[in-house]
Amino acid sequence: MTPLALFLGVALAGGVGSAARFAIDGVARSLVPARWPVGTFAINVIGSLLLGILAGLALSGAVDEQWRALVGTGFLGGFTTFSTASVEAARMLLERRWAAGLAYGLGTWAVALVATVLGLATAAALV
Repeated sequence: MTPLALFLGVALAGGVGSAARFAIDGVARSLVPARWPVGTFAINVIGSLLLGILAGLALSGAVDEQWRALVGTGFLGGFTTFSTASVEAARMLLERRWAAGLAYGLGTWAVALVATVLGLATAAALV
């Protein structure tokens, strides 16, 4: 794949990932009408698990750099959103919902980290 084709592929995959995040978050908001951002939380945890699997496969040589760029940087980069999770946690804190804001902010990071480790372990078991 040429560098230009890879660049365009990453851009396209990022757009698809962003659209998937938008759709999943919309469905989550309609199913779970809560003040807790369930959609963003689920998206970041799922994305971390998938990126962990992809990274593990790439480290073992089972996935080449182009696929890692297309899926990891492109799709999963557009799919996951650390900045939105940060804004949602900050909004809770500004609303003086201290426990919810801290639980969401720290909980998102902790659960996403565990999901990434599980993804890496899954990849190691697959290869």
